Amino acid sequence: MTEIHQDAQPAGPRRRLPRPALLAPLLAVAAVAVAAPLALGGGAAYAVSKNDDGTIFITINEAKDPKRLQADLRDMGLNAVVDYIPRGKKCSPQPRSQSFLSKEEVPLTVWPGPETQESGFTIDPRAVGDGQVAVLEFSVSEQPHLAVAGIWARVSDGPVADCVLVDSTEAPLGPPEGD
Repeated sequence: MTEIHQDAQPAGPRRRLPRPALLAPLLAVAAVAVAAPLALGGGAAYAVSKNDDGTIFITINEAKDPKRLQADLRDMGLNAVVDYIPRGKKCSPQPRSQSFLSKEEVPLTVWPGPETQESGFTIDPRAVGDGQVAVLEFSVSEQPHLAVAGIWARVSDGPVADCVLVDSTEAPLGPPEGD
């Protein structure tokens, strides 16, 4: 998980992630986590766009409508399962697939993204082969003057169980360490 914004002043209309160099120590802790932006306020829940190199850039504005994001990603050529995990919850069962490939075998996320795209993350749909599925779990936690967002992204070679939210005090994204 990555701290997005912490400020003693009232929240502005948009919050941004720290630069990737500042995120490195935090990203090392999360299995395949990359930072995702959280912009508090109006507008669409998310935005997706295809880059010239074929990668997909995603900006999360609000933690809602994951199935529409999933459908939009599929329309862009990425076979994906998308779930939002609220604070204090976790997907069950874990692991959701018995066939997750390691992040070294299949690097789905592209970090850092293009310099012109500071608030979001980039994924490479070419990393997902025929019969495979990208699993994207987003966790967003909002508190006064603090918003935290993260993504767990892996590719499965087999079926992926539906996410059933259960209460949890563990890290909200992905299977427990070592799975």
